[in-house]
Amino acid sequence: QVQLVESGGGLVQAGGSLRLSCAASGRTFSSYGMGWFRQAPGKEREFVSAISGNGGQTIYASSVKGRFTISRDNAKNMLYLQMNSLKPEDTAVYYCAVNLLIIATMYGDYRYWGQGTQVTVSS
Repeated sequence: QVQLVESGGGLVQAGGSLRLSCAASGRTFSSYGMGWFRQAPGKEREFVSAISGNGGQTIYASSVKGRFTISRDNAKNMLYLQMNSLKPEDTAVYYCAVNLLIIATMYGDYRYWGQGTQVTVSS
């Protein structure tokens, strides 16, 4: 049974930082790409960032590039998202996910999903 559990969300003021974590279990994910998506109230789930299995490739949405950093620790089966200079528009539920490709940005390419963690940025 594949399980992804996000943590690290919370309430932060604009300009602040948060670090999201995603613990993966059930199989070895080092061969697969992983990513972060987010969904704000009333909006569709959108791509935030992705990383390849070995961590050598990363992709960011233009809205977070330069502020967010994705990383992974395959020895611990962990995925991270360091979020700096947070803005109110970053407020959303953040989801980690696994795709069975090298790296992917499309929602439909992701096979496994976590339950999400709420991030709220106050102005």
